[in-house]
Amino acid sequence: MKKQDTCEIFCYDEEKVNRIQGDLKTVDITGVTQMLKAIADENRAKISYALCQDEELCVCDIANIVGVTVANASHHLRTLYKQGVVNFRKEGKLAFYSLDDEHIRQIMMIALTHKTEMKVKI
Repeated sequence: MKKQDTCEIFCYDEEKVNRIQGDLKTVDITGVTQMLKAIADENRAKISYALCQDEELCVCDIANIVGVTVANASHHLRTLYKQGVVNFRKEGKLAFYSLDDEHIRQIMMIALTHKTEMKVKI
């Protein structure tokens, strides 16, 4: 027997739909999707995770941790910076990056916890 994952009839709760549609108009979902897309790249997710493990890392450290060139790490870090995931500072000839704030760390750690606890859905 094949499991149906859709309603068999069309009906909806008008009050809930109207309330949530109204709420949706007041939040910046596009900004959230852009931030999550930035982290969704595997190398950028690794960089974000690495920055969860240490308060601040230079580009060379990040490149070595992730296993990419400095140029590639810099490219990914620029993307993360533009999306507000990381902060940047220069010290002499070194470029250092850190997570923008504690929320990014929480997002990463919650996502990792969820993945380890998630049950496979067949």
